[in-house]
Amino acid sequence: MARLQRLHAAAGHLAEDAPDVIANPEAARGLEQALIHALVACLATEEATEDPFARRRQAEILRRFRTTLEATAGRALYVPELCAAIGVSDRTLRACCHDHLGMSPLRYLWLRRVHLVRRALVLADPASATVTAIAVDHGFWEFGRFAVTYRALFGERPSTTLRRPPDGSRMLQFPPIGARNARSA
Repeated sequence: MARLQRLHAAAGHLAEDAPDVIANPEAARGLEQALIHALVACLATEEATEDPFARRRQAEILRRFRTTLEATAGRALYVPELCAAIGVSDRTLRACCHDHLGMSPLRYLWLRRVHLVRRALVLADPASATVTAIAVDHGFWEFGRFAVTYRALFGERPSTTLRRPPDGSRMLQFPPIGARNARSA
């Protein structure tokens, strides 16, 4: 706030004492940008005075979110089903997820499904399982798009994962709840 006030005072002094400086388009644009930046910084600090009730409510919603996901660990889950299980609206869940996960619940659940497919591929018998069948079991219908995204996320094709003999060193985890993942943002 002090910075905004100083910039405002400096702009007033410039207007009175050196109007030709403000008449310069580059100088005016620079001053305008500095004022906007200071104003945004003032508005952003309002987050610190957020209602403690709202924070507790979001924490409770995220606890129910985690509990529901843990209860359905082996299967795909979709946003309407999740909202019904948690007892919140889509909009409320979306706001909580954006604040705490850095992504929408739809994106998080999609990443979760991709990880479920990876787990299924790692554990499947390549002689009897197919990537297509496993992808369909987890709600993926656009196989080309799925394969491209899978490769971007895991660095290999789904068929490579399926054919590789399982070893205990590979991590089979879902995206973390409460931590922002650079690859998933």
